[in-house]
Amino acid sequence: QVQLVESGGGLVQPGGSLRLSCAASGSLFSRYAMGWYRQAPGKQRELVATITSSGSTNYADSVKGRFTISRDNAKNTAYLQMNSLKPEDTAVYYCTAAVVVTLPRYWGQGTQVTVSS
Repeated sequence: QVQLVESGGGLVQPGGSLRLSCAASGSLFSRYAMGWYRQAPGKQRELVATITSSGSTNYADSVKGRFTISRDNAKNTAYLQMNSLKPEDTAVYYCTAAVVVTLPRYWGQGTQVTVSS
């Protein structure tokens, strides 16, 4: 069992930056692929970015060049650096852990990101 706790969300102006953190419990963090998903009001949940246990990354087209996913296995923590934020990035952001990168097994409780002037 893995527990994930997100932090770092909040209100930011368009063009601003935020860094989300995802702290994971357990001793097998380095073996999991980590991911970030988001869900905006009235919309389906969508993939934002993933990072495998070996460090390979994948991004949604809508965030490429603006967001960066990373991980620190020594701290059992994954991150999502979000730059050049747009109002359409407003959503609840969820951290995930997976054995198979495309099949998240564990989900965090989510953290709200609001981009507004």
